[in-house]
Amino acid sequence: MGKVITITSRKGGVGKSTTLLNLAGVFSNLKKKVLIIDLDFYSSSISISLNLKNEKNIYNLVLDISNNKFSSIDDYVEHYNDYISILSSSTDPRINSQIETRYLEQIINMARHSVDVLLIDTSHILDHNNLVIFDNSDTILNVMSNDPVDLVNTKNFINIARDVEFPDLRILLNESNSLEEKYFSDFDIREFLEYNISYKLGSDFFVKTIDKYVLDGKILTLNNVYKNNYKKLENIAIDLIKENT
Repeated sequence: MGKVITITSRKGGVGKSTTLLNLAGVFSNLKKKVLIIDLDFYSSSISISLNLKNEKNIYNLVLDISNNKFSSIDDYVEHYNDYISILSSSTDPRINSQIETRYLEQIINMARHSVDVLLIDTSHILDHNNLVIFDNSDTILNVMSNDPVDLVNTKNFINIARDVEFPDLRILLNESNSLEEKYFSDFDIREFLEYNISYKLGSDFFVKTIDKYVLDGKILTLNNVYKNNYKKLENIAIDLIKENT
């Protein structure tokens, strides 16, 4: 079975979905079969970032499962390249709100059987859907910024993860999303969180023209953007799946 890695955050705008897409690009370069499931029912940012206009999405999949019309998950995904496929959510939150949580576990367990890596995008809102997703993940990667509000919310999330015994939780500190936000040192952050920072993307990962790539539906790690830093992203990706290699 493929490894299930859920990318989450406790604050919007910290580079969560960009991080997920960059990891997908690295896995693609490593010849790993990847399925991205967009379970951010509030923004559907994966579909928007890749300019996808899927005829079918998660809502259609759930509807067919509930009516015994489901045949294969491949009928609902769009292939980005030979290694990356995407199961999109609807861009209409009203439709997504009709999806019953009990189907999420079924979809995750069904999807992981056909890929090497299952990457799940979630919203930053800690609702019941996300709790179910976390429970069915092998690893949770929480992307955070160097921001006071994000720091407090991340600490609260770590405490919740300990209380409910979530699986492997890792923290990625992303300082590339905003060159202006750097309030605390790495030491300060670790001391406050009482938790290790697993990975860090510094200001050298900042991409000034990132909007151009989003408009073109391109993944940064597949377009030679990180010439000097690519190895670091590759090391993060390999570390996330090393139990499966």
